[in-house]
Amino acid sequence: MNLTANWNYPTNIRVGAGRYTELADLCRKMGIKSPMIVTDPGLAEMPMLGKVTSQIRISGLNCGCFFDIQSNPTGDNVEQGVTFFHDNLHDGIVAIGGGSTIDAAKAIALMVGQQRPIWDFEDVGENWTRVNTAGIAPVIALPTTAGTGSEVGRASVITDTDQRVKKIIFHPNMLPQQVILDPELTVDLPPALTAATGMDALSHNLEAFCSPFYHPLADGIAVEGIRLVQQYLPRAFHDGQDIEARTQMLVCSSMGATAFQKGLGAMHALAHPLGALYNAHHGTLNAILMPYVLQANLGVIEDRLTRLARFLDLAQPGAEGFIQWVLQLREELNIPASLAAIGIDDKDADLVAQMATEDPSAAGNPIDFSIDQYRQLFLDAIDGRL
Repeated sequence: MNLTANWNYPTNIRVGAGRYTELADLCRKMGIKSPMIVTDPGLAEMPMLGKVTSQIRISGLNCGCFFDIQSNPTGDNVEQGVTFFHDNLHDGIVAIGGGSTIDAAKAIALMVGQQRPIWDFEDVGENWTRVNTAGIAPVIALPTTAGTGSEVGRASVITDTDQRVKKIIFHPNMLPQQVILDPELTVDLPPALTAATGMDALSHNLEAFCSPFYHPLADGIAVEGIRLVQQYLPRAFHDGQDIEARTQMLVCSSMGATAFQKGLGAMHALAHPLGALYNAHHGTLNAILMPYVLQANLGVIEDRLTRLARFLDLAQPGAEGFIQWVLQLREELNIPASLAAIGIDDKDADLVAQMATEDPSAAGNPIDFSIDQYRQLFLDAIDGRL
C-alpha cells in the first residue's frame, strides 16, 4: 500500500516517510524566513532534530530552537516561549514533538501578538473573540508521537499553576496551517510511550463515538480510527521500526482529534485534573481510566459498543466483548490496571471529583455524572475495582 499522500482535511497535511525534508520548502512558501523550532528537552538532544535544523539552515533560513517545555505545559512555559520568539526576531513556528510540545507551540503562536494574559482566551463562552487574529504566528506541526492529534486541533491544554488546573485555550486560527505526518520521526519512540500515546488516540476516537451529540461525520472517522488502533498499535508497540504501523498510528491520532470535535467525556474530565494535580502522563491516565469509564457508561452506550465489537470482528461479541478487548489490549501494552500503580491515592478524591464536573470534557459524557459519581469512579480506578 502506498502510504504517501497530500490531504486538506481539516488542514493541509503531508503524509509519508521522509517528508520532513520538505520542511524548509514549506517555510519559504508560507513566507517564514526565521522559524522558531519548538520542541522538548529530550528531542532537543536527538540526532533527528539536528537533521531538521541543519536542513533548514542550509536552505538559508535563520533558525532558533526553544525547548523549555514541561510534559504538561504551563502558562510560564508559554510566556518564556513568547519572549524567545520576540528576542530572536522569529516570524513563524515549527512544532516538533508530542502533543504537549505542539500544544505549547500553538499557544506561543497565539500569544506572540496579544496584549491580554493567556487565561483571557480560555475556551469559555465567547472568550476567543478577544484574540487579535492578525498577531497569530503561522505554525507548521510535525508530531513525533501518535496520540493527542494536537497537530489538527484548534486549542491547547495549558496548566494554570496558580490554580492547579488545566485550561483549554482556543481560537480557530490556532489550527496549524501545515502538518507533516512522517513516521520516521516516531520510530525511536520507546514502547511505553508508544503504548500510552496510542491509547490516548484510542480514547479520543472512542469518547467521540460514544458522545451523545449528533455528528455522523465524526462518528465515521472515530470508528475507523478505533480499527486502526486495533490493527496497528500492537505492531508499533512490538516493533518500533514498523513504518506502516507508525504511519497508520499517526493518521489515527489525527483522526481522533478531528472526531472529538463532537465531544469527549469522563475519561478526559478525570485525566485533566489528575494531570494538573499529579503531573501524570495524559495518555497513561486515559488508558488506565478507559475501562472504568466504559463500565460506568455502559447502560447508555451498550448499543454503540456492540456495534464497535461487530465492526472490529471481535471473538467475544457485544459491549462486554468490547470492554474485554480494551482490557486485553491494555495488558498487552503493559499499561497499569489502576491509578494506584502510578502513585495516585485518594487524598484528593473530593477535589478531583469537583474538578471533573467542571471540566469542559464532562459535557460530552453520555451520562451527566454527579460529583459523587465522579468520586466513586475515581476511587474505583485507584483500587482497580471494575
